[in-house]
Amino acid sequence: MIVVESGEMRNIERAAVRQGSSLASLMEQAGAAVAELAAKIIARDKLRNVTVFCGKGNNGGDGFVIARFLSMMCDVNVIIANEYPQSDLAKLNFNILPDKVNVIEHTENREQCREIINNSDIIIDAIYGIGFNDILDPYCTELVVLANRSKAVRIAVDIPSGIICDTGEVPGECFNADHTVSFTALKPAHVLYPSMDYCGEVTVSKIGIPKMIVDSCTYAMKTTDEFLEKHPLKSTKKSAHKGTNGTLLSICGSYGMAGAAAMSGMAALRCGVGILRVALPESVYPIAASQLTEAVFMPLQQSKRGLISVSEFDALQMEIMNNCTAVLLGCGLGQGDDIAELVSALISVTTKPMVLDADGINAIAADPSILRTAMAPVIITPHPGEMSRLTGKTTAQVQKSRYRTARDFASEYGVTVVLKGANTIIALPDGNVYVNLTGNNGMAKGGSGDILAGMMASFLSQGMNYDEAAVNAVYYHGVLGDKCLEEHSPRTMLPRDMLEKISSIM
Repeated sequence: MIVVESGEMRNIERAAVRQGSSLASLMEQAGAAVAELAAKIIARDKLRNVTVFCGKGNNGGDGFVIARFLSMMCDVNVIIANEYPQSDLAKLNFNILPDKVNVIEHTENREQCREIINNSDIIIDAIYGIGFNDILDPYCTELVVLANRSKAVRIAVDIPSGIICDTGEVPGECFNADHTVSFTALKPAHVLYPSMDYCGEVTVSKIGIPKMIVDSCTYAMKTTDEFLEKHPLKSTKKSAHKGTNGTLLSICGSYGMAGAAAMSGMAALRCGVGILRVALPESVYPIAASQLTEAVFMPLQQSKRGLISVSEFDALQMEIMNNCTAVLLGCGLGQGDDIAELVSALISVTTKPMVLDADGINAIAADPSILRTAMAPVIITPHPGEMSRLTGKTTAQVQKSRYRTARDFASEYGVTVVLKGANTIIALPDGNVYVNLTGNNGMAKGGSGDILAGMMASFLSQGMNYDEAAVNAVYYHGVLGDKCLEEHSPRTMLPRDMLEKISSIM
């Protein structure tokens, strides 16, 4: 699926009108799509009372259409949120509401509206749409708060009122939907947070806009499943052997962080790499070797603090040049001593595709320009805090503009950025951005990122292009988390549970 910003959505609608569609027809089909969802819930749960909040613009017009359709099967109240309809289309659909629809103006009848809301089985939010860019006024705020406190099923039209569409910001009170029906395409607010937490289950409904117009639009992002339809995970050949399945050099681990090397290494093995070579401090070797019996190890000299010594640069450079097809650098690598010097030197000489994770990212945060010197594709996998250090933005600023931050950094430095978090963002150096919709909050534990990095590096080592490796790893990493959630709660599931599930999804 594509993700379209509000301005481009208006361009799409204008293009549809130029090709013969009418805005009235689009509104009719949009209202019908929401009404269809509501009707299914009404029939399933044997509900009776529906309340539609309507704003003054075209989103309110959608609400009037919904009320008209639903009045044929149940009792419908329309609450005018703050003003009577102002747009021509909204006025048109308001004027043709059946007499049996109870219309009440909120600002003059607040107590009555409160009672109606408390007695509602379904509440449909059609106050504001994708053009909203403010905070809700006091009257709308009151309605939203009452709806959120009610026991009614809550449905949002396009996006919940109170959300800033293109950034996902929620600057004040916001309608907390159980279901959101988006029209034509997903919007950024559906896949970014915090707004995604208010959208509930999101469905996309077609409302009569020609596919040709949608396909030619300028989208902000695509979902990973859209990419994977064209780049599916391929099976290995029957004639494959360990040499043809790639060799991954994993430069990971430090004293106290042996688990990161072990978890990333096991993920890489489970994802099919032919040979895993693990370069790590000599003190960590016994711990990692006990967990990675299939790996080949390269114990290295270390500093007093148990970090890989920069004196091992030449040996590592030779390994990269002669003995691997991809490099994983950073999981549990540690910070301080000469790590920044070592990481920068390795990036500048690598001729093999690289995944740079965790402390590898922290090591170049003071001067990310070193990424421009790499002679092969580099994928970086920052969480928001690490992205903050790379860009000089605050973590809040990164979160406020996740896909733009990732996209701009990828373009500026010529790398693939995998900005981790709920609905991970994958920004490619060519300007394309993907958002992943698999995964869940049970994955928010230390070690999950090591597994992701290991999967990604494994795919790279087996010959995948950087975009295929990044998107496949992020998507299937999320699938692993969802698979674990079938047996565990978000609180109790562990990254090691995800490792055990890799064989069942690959």
